[in-house]
Amino acid sequence: MKGKDSLYVDNLRDAKATDIYILKGNGIESWQPSFTYHGFRFAEVSGLRTPPKVKDFSGKVIYDDIPTIGTFETSNETINAVFRNAYWTIRGNYRGMPTDCPQRDERVAWLGDRVISSYGESFMFDNSRLYAKWLEDIRDSQKETGSIPDIAPSFWDRYADNVTYPSAFILIPEMLRRQFGDEKSFVNLYPAMKKWVLYMWNTHRDNDLVLKDNYGDWCVPPESLEMIWTQDPKRITDGGLLASAYYYHCLGLMKSYAERIGNTSDLQQFNDIAQKVLTAFNKKFYNATTKSYANNTVTANLLPLSFGMVPQVDKAAVFANIRARLKDFNDHVNSGIIGGMWLMRGLSDNGAPDLAYKLATNTTYPSWGYMVKQGATTIWELWNGDAANPMMNSGNHQMLLGDLIVWYYEYLAGIKTDDKEVAFKKIIMNPVFPEGLDFVKASLNTKYGEVKSHWKKTAAALEWEITIPANTTTELTLPGNKAAITESGKALTGSVLEKAKEGAAGTTVLTLGSGTYSFVVKR
Repeated sequence: MKGKDSLYVDNLRDAKATDIYILKGNGIESWQPSFTYHGFRFAEVSGLRTPPKVKDFSGKVIYDDIPTIGTFETSNETINAVFRNAYWTIRGNYRGMPTDCPQRDERVAWLGDRVISSYGESFMFDNSRLYAKWLEDIRDSQKETGSIPDIAPSFWDRYADNVTYPSAFILIPEMLRRQFGDEKSFVNLYPAMKKWVLYMWNTHRDNDLVLKDNYGDWCVPPESLEMIWTQDPKRITDGGLLASAYYYHCLGLMKSYAERIGNTSDLQQFNDIAQKVLTAFNKKFYNATTKSYANNTVTANLLPLSFGMVPQVDKAAVFANIRARLKDFNDHVNSGIIGGMWLMRGLSDNGAPDLAYKLATNTTYPSWGYMVKQGATTIWELWNGDAANPMMNSGNHQMLLGDLIVWYYEYLAGIKTDDKEVAFKKIIMNPVFPEGLDFVKASLNTKYGEVKSHWKKTAAALEWEITIPANTTTELTLPGNKAAITESGKALTGSVLEKAKEGAAGTTVLTLGSGTYSFVVKR
């Protein structure tokens, strides 16, 4: 609210947000706009002789008919609130394409916003058809040269030859394959994907690197609540590093696509380019003395670590720099949307799930919980969306979610598809159990049926109940050794015991078929 008696609409910019309706005056009347929609939280009604009552009006959610397929709940109310806000934000931006916001004079499909967000969304909604269609929109927007816009359909002319945003065209087909078993999209799009990758290499190669970047690590949390853009060089990641790291990651995916369609010539070409990029990348950006990349931001170190670009012997040292940099910012988010796409998984995969949990549950700026604490019911465009310039503080944007929703399902609930037996034909259940989190209860409707995961901690044990659909298998990792685990109140016996293997760090790995199982691990 801008004032006590008026709505705050400055951040709508040029968008028209007033509808005028002339009453017929003959009883109950029903009306809704036919050629527009509005993203809003509050509505103001004027011009009636009798003041209206709230019950006289109802809001209608306008979005694509996409089924909700996932549920998620934990013992932490901040996480639950962020999940609800994410749900409403994503739902309100599905309209034949994944728009960035529903309310202001934008409402377009930025590619960079959905590179990894589309992956997280796939646990909440069956977005397979939407993204398969949108990828075709991107292909149709491609120029003859191979250039891809940053927005598709190309409502605004944004052919900037940026790397990070168009990388959605390469990454999302793999999401569709993994999450939904879509083996057609990457095949149909392969010629266009190849055209873009080679166009960028042939047009913008500079000493074996593609450094073309236009947006940087967009929306890094600024040092002041009143600012939109940070002025602190220690927070800003080199755009060339972002571009060349993402380009290397895209080459890896192109290699996998070429291998799947049996194109050995392309596979070799992409592999040769990737090797050149890797060598040039570490030569330009890696400091072997400090074990850090570029100016040692979280994102500068996180991307090469996530993309397999760090020398094997230095991985722990590079990650130590990430932890140190986060500590410099009081263990709060310090990446923009590019680094944020890998942040939560990167922390957990490198042995710091409790640090990821802290970021997920912080309620002070900058954090997802800060938005909730300030009364947000959707995800903001800026970490400081309650205080920054109204020209860029949309209250409904999904881009800051990064890989948070992926982390909720794959790492907290432990619902993840296998890399090879995709679409949850084989389910990998290896959750983290952060200190301070007492339970997680989640479900996901897959093409094979519903997967459920519900674990809770008691004073004496960890209890975990799972449901596995027919015609699937699960690789389940439990903390503790076999002697500490019971199944349905009994010691592990029969085929379950026979298939039990010792996992990493004192864990037990079980291979299970369909059914419902209840495990108890004594503390």
